[in-house]
Amino acid sequence: MTTNKSMMSTNNIPACPQGSHRLPRRTLLRAAGMSLGLPLLESMTPAAGSAFASASQDTGSAPVRMACIFVPNGVIQPKWRPTVNGYTRGKDGQLEADGKSGNVDSRDWEISDSLRPLSAMKSQINLIENLALDNGRAGKDGAGDHARGGSTFLTAARPVKTSSAIRLGISVDQVAATALAGKTTLPSLELGLQGSRNAGSCDSGYSCAYSSNISWKNETQPMPKETIPRLAFERMFGSGDAAAQRERREMRRSILDIVRGDADKLMRQVGETDKRKLDEYFSSVREIELRIERTEEEDRASLPDLQVPYGRVSAFREHARLMFDLMVVGFQTDTTRVATLMLDTAGGNRTYSEIGVNDAHHGMSHHRNKEDIVAKIQKVDHYLIEQFAYFVEKLNATSDAHGTLLDQSMVLYGSGLGDGNRHTHHDLPIVLAGGAGGQIQTGRVIRYEQEQPMANLFLSMLDCMGTPAEAVGDSTGLLNGLKA
Repeated sequence: MTTNKSMMSTNNIPACPQGSHRLPRRTLLRAAGMSLGLPLLESMTPAAGSAFASASQDTGSAPVRMACIFVPNGVIQPKWRPTVNGYTRGKDGQLEADGKSGNVDSRDWEISDSLRPLSAMKSQINLIENLALDNGRAGKDGAGDHARGGSTFLTAARPVKTSSAIRLGISVDQVAATALAGKTTLPSLELGLQGSRNAGSCDSGYSCAYSSNISWKNETQPMPKETIPRLAFERMFGSGDAAAQRERREMRRSILDIVRGDADKLMRQVGETDKRKLDEYFSSVREIELRIERTEEEDRASLPDLQVPYGRVSAFREHARLMFDLMVVGFQTDTTRVATLMLDTAGGNRTYSEIGVNDAHHGMSHHRNKEDIVAKIQKVDHYLIEQFAYFVEKLNATSDAHGTLLDQSMVLYGSGLGDGNRHTHHDLPIVLAGGAGGQIQTGRVIRYEQEQPMANLFLSMLDCMGTPAEAVGDSTGLLNGLKA
């Protein structure tokens, strides 16, 4: 990991009366090849009444964060779609009132069965209906809908059907990351729960790279995702010194122990409010470390005679939540403002025995409307949303200078397929959480009468990030009605 030269260690800050010093926003705690970012503190904001306080504290200057969460295989649509009061749904899923169709923007709605885990966050999410990924459709390319669904999810670009000379397009997260380069330690963070295969064919002649990646730096270069929580943690907080990191792993030392001198010095310099915030933050970081260590110990205990891959996490729920927690800390410390997470690869065949579903997800998605299989998939849909709700609630519980992290974020959740049984690429299941710093009114069901390119949502998200683009994929313009 590279370190921005503009960042400061607390060792560079002279001694000063308790609570009186103004700290740089990018202050880091550093020692022994490790560095730890900090949340925004009162000590990092200009003193009230200072000559530059009003400009610095303006809400428009607050950073907006973007996270994109991918799930495979579509959803069971009837159990996903909310009830919008005063409207009925036609066979095509369109909302109609008094026999008239049109765009719908409603705050009067009831959450659906599959989205039930988001009930507590209903006022801070938007459900966006009738978005499509036209480049995911077969056209002349024939089979391979799962590969196209994954590859178009954040690019909205047409993947070249090949198992070798891959070609796609830049993804929305990387458009933002490129524009924000230099403002954070990491331009972006790519995470996943399953490893990537970038060689060979994984779906009807499409390269495995299309199924394994949603983040693309350019037409031919997918961004490698990290699946091991410990390595993701060290990418965020390590200095890139491999020898120091290896020594630390062998000694089983916490990053908080390593930077203890800097931390203690900082605690003496800040006021009581910042001390409480730092104490909560350090506790959160240590709790993540302990959970990572616990999963590693469980791996070693289960396979005592083998060289266990470092940091492997087999339990889906714990793995997903560790990755979500790392994203929260990354946003909280401004280590990055852009993150992606694949809960599985496109066409993923994970089983979910922890909720009593022992059949493979992809196989079940071809349910042919058999009620028992449909019920199992809907149970998986609900379970995946449960993990997403954990992330959204964690962001909402973490304070930021202008409210909560969720207030300052946009979190996209969805799939590149609408109906996995029919392999449709329209009416995608899309949730957008967070207000992007007050730019997006939340608590709505937004349904467009005419199918809209999902890429138009990407353009609107980039606009909210302060990183506008002329086009992404097959975009035609900003998504009407999204921004406040």
